[in-house]
Amino acid sequence: MAASFTHHRFTADEYERMGEVGILHEDDRVELIDGEIVQMAAIGIKHVFCVNRLNGLLTQIVENPSMVSVQNPIRLWDHTEPEPDFAVLRDGAPEDVMPSPDDVLLVIEVSDSSLVYDRTVKFPRYARAGIAEAWLVDLEGQRIERHTDPGTTGYRLIAILERGDTLASTMLPAIAISVDVVLGKP
Repeated sequence: MAASFTHHRFTADEYERMGEVGILHEDDRVELIDGEIVQMAAIGIKHVFCVNRLNGLLTQIVENPSMVSVQNPIRLWDHTEPEPDFAVLRDGAPEDVMPSPDDVLLVIEVSDSSLVYDRTVKFPRYARAGIAEAWLVDLEGQRIERHTDPGTTGYRLIAILERGDTLASTMLPAIAISVDVVLGKP
């Protein structure tokens, strides 16, 4: 007779409590996806510099720099709390609860070794949660994907921007940046 095992799915509240009591530490590279604590990929040097460039650009462009959340969690629903590289939050988002999809205008993932995971795991969840716009910076492919028109199975519109193109946000008209600047030196 085969043994039957039950898996415990953590809620976002339980997950956050693990951080509060020291089970999870701030330096742990983990996020909560569908009730499971998932180890995130290590951050490479290309990723570091791309995040730094984007941070500088976004904090200059977005009207209120406090609206740019860098590598912080957002709660999509009760069992999912990913940590995108960037979330641009709407003005007036509450500061006493974790940002929710209603608070997020734009989410950005910078991907080198995490491209497949970001594209197949995180982006469908961002779309299902109703986040209107998501960018996937593909460092290896040297391009940026702008995902818009979210649906229950993913984003219905994907624009591919290459070097030489300008990436313009559909949600934040002030954001129009050079793909070359985001990607850095080839």
